[in-house]
Amino acid sequence: MTLMTRLCSASAAILIVLAACGTAPLTSAGVATDAARDWPQFRGPTGMGASPQIGLPVTWSASQNIIWKTELPGAGASTPIIVGDRIFVACYSGFGVPGRRGSMEDLKRHVVCLNREDGEIRWTKEVETKLPEQERIREEHGYASSTPVSDGERVYVFFGKSGVVAFDLDGKQLWHADVGDNLHGWGSAASPVLYENLVIVNASVESESLVALDKKSGREVWRAPGIRESWNTPVFVQTPEGKTELVLAIQGKVLGFDPTSGKQLWSCATDIAWYMVPSVVAADGVAYCIGGRSGVAALAVRAGGRGDVTRTHRLWIGNKGSNVSSPIYHEGHLYWMHDGLGIAYCADAKTGEIVYEERLPRAGQFYASPLLAEGKLYCLARNGRTYVLAAKPKFEQLAVNEIGERGTFDAGLVAADGRLYLRTNQRLYCIGATR
Repeated sequence: MTLMTRLCSASAAILIVLAACGTAPLTSAGVATDAARDWPQFRGPTGMGASPQIGLPVTWSASQNIIWKTELPGAGASTPIIVGDRIFVACYSGFGVPGRRGSMEDLKRHVVCLNREDGEIRWTKEVETKLPEQERIREEHGYASSTPVSDGERVYVFFGKSGVVAFDLDGKQLWHADVGDNLHGWGSAASPVLYENLVIVNASVESESLVALDKKSGREVWRAPGIRESWNTPVFVQTPEGKTELVLAIQGKVLGFDPTSGKQLWSCATDIAWYMVPSVVAADGVAYCIGGRSGVAALAVRAGGRGDVTRTHRLWIGNKGSNVSSPIYHEGHLYWMHDGLGIAYCADAKTGEIVYEERLPRAGQFYASPLLAEGKLYCLARNGRTYVLAAKPKFEQLAVNEIGERGTFDAGLVAADGRLYLRTNQRLYCIGATR
């Protein structure tokens, strides 16, 4: 059996498991990593925040279940990705680091590769920063918020105005592409995704565009305009007819595209008046979207339509949502954390009806998106507390964990090979059963 055959077989197996759990059915079609062990993109193999991992730790602390921790060369909200025996993460240093303002001329972006087993840094590559950058990023989100993506052969990293960069797994830079020069007070955040031979980037901040680049050369293949006030990462949704659509949210609308050509296929009004940060989740041909701080804050829309589908394909709207972290779909229910109120929500995915809303003790803000694994939700607050909840329509808190490090926690938790990986502004932690 060839390596590619083994990888494809593993990917097929993982999709069967995830489908049984009710999660969305697609990985990025350009991802050829081992989906049973790896975490190759933002929100995992399917882009929906779900993992098939079992035996993950439920409790940990500074002195319990920490396998290793590694000092990183810079800060950032970028979530790590895992490919084979390597971990990749984006960082920045020299300017705008919490507690160390510095000078803009010293701003540096880094792509870091670590050993998966022991956390040792294999290599660090600096990416040239295109100045001037944003003078300040609101709430210290920083200058490295996008999560890399890998197809098992290359790693693709997005640094906003400074562009998209491709490396091989040993750190050789292969190409660099520009997707726009504009800046925004909230900075840049959407992560790249892969489809067949394309790297697709939500460059709403940089050029109000959705941009597709050739994976091998970085050449622009297509560009879709009109992507305004959008910080979310696009997802792939399979329609009831078996077609693949690329879906993302902008202010006031959810949009569906043909990922091959960039042609916009449909739009659906959200009635959400705010900019859109949470990524869409999907299951059984239905896309679920949350966002905003007041008024309408959630909706469901059936994929596969054409033109304005608000009246024909919008299934429900609701007034409970989140302005930052993305939701989870699991067994007919949606779960999410309110970004500012520390409230955990569960909603019926068919109707949007709220099943429960529970305020978590000492939770504060939630910017990282939750992780679903083995019937549990791992919800990481900005203050460093991870709340482990039962993924069922009856609220149950299983644990609250802290690692004892101060700072702001914006990167999402990653699950791979029976371990959790937690990134802070200073370090990367590997959490798992220790002897």
